[in-house]
Amino acid sequence: MTRAALVVRGGWEGHQPVEATSLFVPFLEREGFTVRIEESPEVYADASIMAGLDLIVQSVTMSQITAGALAGLREAVAGGVGLAGWHGGIADSFRNESDYLQLVGGQFATHPGKAPDERVGEASDNFLAHTIELTPAGREHPITAGIDDFELETEQYWVLHDDLIDVLATTTHPVRPWHPWHRPIVSPAVWTRQWGQGRIFVASPGHDVGVLQNENVRTIIERGMLWASRMA
Repeated sequence: MTRAALVVRGGWEGHQPVEATSLFVPFLEREGFTVRIEESPEVYADASIMAGLDLIVQSVTMSQITAGALAGLREAVAGGVGLAGWHGGIADSFRNESDYLQLVGGQFATHPGKAPDERVGEASDNFLAHTIELTPAGREHPITAGIDDFELETEQYWVLHDDLIDVLATTTHPVRPWHPWHRPIVSPAVWTRQWGQGRIFVASPGHDVGVLQNENVRTIIERGMLWASRMA
């Protein structure tokens, strides 16, 4: 059975939206998807395109979206189209749109950095060694089953979220002398969400292609896209 996937990419170039999404297009095609690629979220406003989709893969960090496009996205997901993405491409998109934040259920707040005397003024200032820890639900969920806790050295997302998400993995921000918080903070790192008839999948790791090529991260994202795709 052929399914239809829409890849929407753009926004801040630091997250390598073209290279990152291109990494997963061959996988989707092997899984039987026809893949359409758009460089703007305005495609969401085209009801005729959205009606024929099974899956949306979004990689648009920050940027803006029109009211019509956002309404089209929400309607499509509520009607059964899956929405999947990673890192800022889905959890830091369209910051000014509360209806988008409600749809996804988790929003990037920050990524804590290294000690001030270790910083060199580059992106690596925010690359910290941290652990992605599977939750009990995550150890049984088809997206993350069989994957053990694993280590990454990259941006560690601090995510603001609500209780409608189902958390499959978390990461803990420790207390460090140069940060103002006073107890460890646990953030969701992988989660799913039911929205109407649709499924949403989000993974917070994925700052660049190097992180996405990590075996565990890539496996989680590949499984997550399949899980989110429209159910029969």
